[in-house]
Amino acid sequence: MKRKLVNMLWAVGLLTVVSLCLPACDRELEVQQAYDFILEAMPVQKDLRRGETAEIRCSLKRTGRFAGARYTLRYFQSEGKGMLRLDKGAALKPNDRYPLAREEFRLYYTSQSADRQTIDVYIEDNFGKVRQLTFAFNSKKVE
Repeated sequence: MKRKLVNMLWAVGLLTVVSLCLPACDRELEVQQAYDFILEAMPVQKDLRRGETAEIRCSLKRTGRFAGARYTLRYFQSEGKGMLRLDKGAALKPNDRYPLAREEFRLYYTSQSADRQTIDVYIEDNFGKVRQLTFAFNSKKVE
């Protein structure tokens, strides 16, 4: 009789543990896809003459890796007039998105005015995270 009671308590205890653990188990494997990232740039010259080009060396630093992560670049010029190129390719158009193929890349900004110039560069991943860098250039007087 005691043995039956002990076996019954043991079975009830085991069922309780199993019933508590089963809801915690999920057949779906959770894979983190969206990781944080930062955008860094080397120091850039501040003064440009009209027609002069500044090289902007940029690095995308990711906190994790997901093979499906895609990054795009876009820019907006709020002051002045100039032209931005990605790795000496074709000129970029403001607010158009361009795929970013590498994590280390260079931008080339060419001044087209004698006024102060400001550009905002945005990097966005396919999960909606956005990082921004702002670059300001003063007009360099021709001597």
